Amino acid sequence: MTKYSSELKLRAVLTYLKGTASFKTIADQFHISTSPLKVWVAQYKVNGVDAFHSTYTNYDLNFKMDVLNYINDFGVTPNEAAAIFNIPSPSTVHKWVKLYNSAGIDALKSMKKGRPSMKKESNKQSKRVQVEGSFEALEARIKQLEMENEYLKKLNALVQSKEKSPNKTKHK
Repeated sequence: MTKYSSELKLRAVLTYLKGTASFKTIADQFHISTSPLKVWVAQYKVNGVDAFHSTYTNYDLNFKMDVLNYINDFGVTPNEAAAIFNIPSPSTVHKWVKLYNSAGIDALKSMKKGRPSMKKESNKQSKRVQVEGSFEALEARIKQLEMENEYLKKLNALVQSKEKSPNKTKHK
């Protein structure tokens, strides 16, 4: 949900583009801050009215890298890149730049949100065990053998305690 409607954004931008008032005056008139107004004007100049008709978008890794490469190649700011690529929020591009600079390209990969289903988790575990010779596979095998060993020890102790017990139950 957006904080400001598309109509309000368009009216504010068109008022600014008439050239009769400054950013501050128009921001006060529409009860908004000057920062989003400047972003809206930049987006409008590049994309027209379509800049304000945004939908939720999950950007793929290639698109993110295209935006970051454009910033590096042409020396534009993340705000300008957001306007050029019609990204509704410049903070999204700022976040991509920060992630890329701190952790590299792997940080830009989309990650699924929410809890994974139980079915998928069990499939991942079985796939992990199938890789022979890996450290995780060997650890899993050791754990499995230890559990089998404990089970057999308890079973043996139970059988021995029953043999020593003088009160054997009679079966009818």
